[in-house]
Amino acid sequence: MERAVNEFASYLRNDKHSSENTVLSYIRDLRGFTEFMRVCGVSDALMVNYTNVMSYIYELQSKKKAGATVSRNIASIRAFYNYLIRQGAITDNPAANLELPKIEKKMPGILTLDKVEQLLEQPQGVDPKGIRDKAMLELLYATGIRVSELISLKVSDVNLPLEYIRCGVERKSRIIPIGSQAKAALRKYIEKGRSRMILADDEEMLFVNCNGKPMTRQGFWKIIKCYAKKAGIDEEITPHMLRHSFAAHLIENGADLKSVQEMLGHSDISSTQIYVKLTNQKLKSVYAKAHPRA
Repeated sequence: MERAVNEFASYLRNDKHSSENTVLSYIRDLRGFTEFMRVCGVSDALMVNYTNVMSYIYELQSKKKAGATVSRNIASIRAFYNYLIRQGAITDNPAANLELPKIEKKMPGILTLDKVEQLLEQPQGVDPKGIRDKAMLELLYATGIRVSELISLKVSDVNLPLEYIRCGVERKSRIIPIGSQAKAALRKYIEKGRSRMILADDEEMLFVNCNGKPMTRQGFWKIIKCYAKKAGIDEEITPHMLRHSFAAHLIENGADLKSVQEMLGHSDISSTQIYVKLTNQKLKSVYAKAHPRA
C-alpha cells in the first residue's frame, strides 16, 4: 500500500501540479490510514473495502478527532482511490459513499485596522532584517496571500513597475496587485536589504533568513509573534490572521466578493462568503451600540 501512496504523491506533484502543502496533507492522512489497515491485516490497497474504511473513520471519531479532520481524511482516501480507478487498478471506490460529518464553520479571527497598523509599524527598517520583516508584513496584508505562498515567492514573481506579484504554482497561479506602501517596502528590501542577506547572487527565493537560506514557515511565525508582542496586541495572533484581515477589510470597504475570491485563490466562493458574515456582524454591533432605538 505504501508504494501506491507514493505513486499517488508523484501524480499530485507532476500531473496535478498540487502545492507541496497539499501533497503533504494527503500523504499524512493516507499514512495514518495505511498504518491502521496494516494493523487490521490489510496490506494491499486494492483489497480495501467499504467496511475497512468505515472502521478507520470510527477509529478517528473514537479518538475525538474534529469533524474537519475526519472530513479531510475521507476526502484524502476518496481522492487516492479515484486515482487508482483512473490507473485501471480498481473499478469501485470504497470511500465513495461515505457521508462527510457536518462541520461547524468557525468565524476567522481578524485584526482591527488600528491593530494591523500597529503591527506593520513595528519593524524599524534600519538594518537588513528589519527591512525584510517590514516588506514581508506589508506584503502579507497587502495581498492576503498564505504564509506558504509568501515564503515561496521568487524574485521573478515580483513586478514593481506594474505593481503586482504572481503567486502560486504555474497552472494555478494568480496575479495580485500590491499597494503603494507594500511596493515601497518591497523595493527597499530588494534594493537595500536582500543583497546583504543572500549567500549567492543567483538565489531565486525572494525572502531569506539571517543565514541567507530561504525563509521557513516557522521562521516567519516567530517574526510575527515578536512584532505582535512589541505592538502590545494581547490576542493570540497567527500569520493567517493578516490574510483574514485583508479579506474582511476589503469587503468592509466595498470590494466585490468575486474579486476578493480571485485574490485569495479560493476555488469555491462559499469560502469567501464567510467574510461577508463577519462584516454583517460588525454592522449589527455598530447599530446596536449607536442607534438610539436599537
